[in-house]
Amino acid sequence: MTPRKRIAFHTLGCKLNFSETSTISKQFGIDDFDVVDFDEQADFYVVHTCSVTAIAEKKCKTAVKQAHKRNPEAQVAVIGCAVQANPEMFSNMEGVSWVFGNNDKFRLGEVIKSQNNEIPAYGHHESYVSDVNKTREFIPSYSMGDRTRSFFKVQDGCDYFCTYCSIPFMRGRSRSESVENTMKVAREIAATELKEIILTGVNIGDFGRQNEESFIDLLGQLAILEGIERIRISSIEPELLNDDIIMMVSVSEKLLPHFHIPLQSGSDKILLLMKRKYLREVFASRVNRIKELMPDAFIAADVIVGFPGETNEDFEDAYNFINKLDVTNLHVFTYSERPGTKALQMEGKVDEREKRRRSQLLHELSETKKKQFYIQQIGKRADVLWESDNIKGFMHGFTGNYVKVCTPFDASLINKITNVKINNLNDDDTCSVDFM
Repeated sequence: MTPRKRIAFHTLGCKLNFSETSTISKQFGIDDFDVVDFDEQADFYVVHTCSVTAIAEKKCKTAVKQAHKRNPEAQVAVIGCAVQANPEMFSNMEGVSWVFGNNDKFRLGEVIKSQNNEIPAYGHHESYVSDVNKTREFIPSYSMGDRTRSFFKVQDGCDYFCTYCSIPFMRGRSRSESVENTMKVAREIAATELKEIILTGVNIGDFGRQNEESFIDLLGQLAILEGIERIRISSIEPELLNDDIIMMVSVSEKLLPHFHIPLQSGSDKILLLMKRKYLREVFASRVNRIKELMPDAFIAADVIVGFPGETNEDFEDAYNFINKLDVTNLHVFTYSERPGTKALQMEGKVDEREKRRRSQLLHELSETKKKQFYIQQIGKRADVLWESDNIKGFMHGFTGNYVKVCTPFDASLINKITNVKINNLNDDDTCSVDFM
């Protein structure tokens, strides 16, 4: 009998990548493969890359080096956005046998299994990187690594071409399946023990456009799906988060009051330079409407600091605008130059030290806002989905509005939804709870 091979996956970047890694990994583990943790000895390592920032790209290279160091005789496949951006860089790295772009990464199982037990010669590599701009194919995927929730990919690609962003070049044009076909995959997830779905994509609010359908059409079907108790919407553009969607979430038992809306800048001047499709008052109107209907909703916002042309006055203007917004949390990104983007040619580069200063100020503002939100939840009751972690004798879970809570570890609670009373705020940014 041929000995079973061991394959390990490491995913960097967005929730979309995690859902795709899970789908790709299902190509293994049945016949002659065991899927193992990335920090274990394996015959094959797969690094699913991200290229959204230079730091993300650096982490990808580090992961490849770690895999090769862990087992110099293993074969390493590097897949995803960073490969799409620069296949030669990864092809030339020591230990790398295959590179796969975003169109081609779902062929990973086919290519590796076609080796017929032959190990590629040392230094040999194969490249599978096709033009993403020509593809209209959409491959649905969902993650299964977490016992409680699944990242469900319902859309891919983007037609926006914001001046700072390389994702349209890495992922191609916006595309999705029909509501009917998407629901077929959703029912597969509902047939598992998973309790929660997180809808993911590059621009999920653009879902269905090619089929003359819309994102709210999908939400309406998911809201009545049996077998899934909770549904979260991941990042959705403010101009696509319309009143109908907000209203649907406010009256639904499944759709959770948790929003992630990319702001990117609180300055209209910078938003115009970024070629965003809204001005800041549109964003503010969405936040106000959410809070009007769902006062306890969790609202996260993405913000970029140090974009070319952002003066101190622009930053102060943006900071003051964000400070007044009733948002819960900020995901702060320092502007990073990306190949092929129009921002590369823009004047007014911001000093790195100044970028760090602005980033620090927004991080501090985010911590303040999140703490205030958590304090507002103390004394209220909420339903919590408990996860399987055991950290120093404690387990964690999230309320519907994304408050992280903790309790002494109890294995019987894993993947259960229980109603609790939120007590005090802990030092680790969690809340303790009372089950009575």
